[in-house]
Amino acid sequence: MSTTNLSIRTDKEIKEQAEKIFAELGLNMTTAVNMFLRTAIRENGIPFELKLDVPNETTKLAIEEGREIAKDPNIKGYTNMEDFKKSLDL
Repeated sequence: MSTTNLSIRTDKEIKEQAEKIFAELGLNMTTAVNMFLRTAIRENGIPFELKLDVPNETTKLAIEEGREIAKDPNIKGYTNMEDFKKSLDL
């Protein structure tokens, strides 16, 4: 298979942001673009979403709240579902 160069123009900031994401996914720009092109051909269109699993602000706050609750010795915890259900009067 022969190769060819592909030149594209994009904003510097866009390129840097994309490179950072690709690096976190273990990819470089060339590999990411080739993945996109091959999949676009196979799917006959814009093919996929590839993104990092980043929790939204609500989820981040809930995680932090859970951590604070877990550390607070004044909050009762349960080791089994029966005791937990009894505390809820179920």
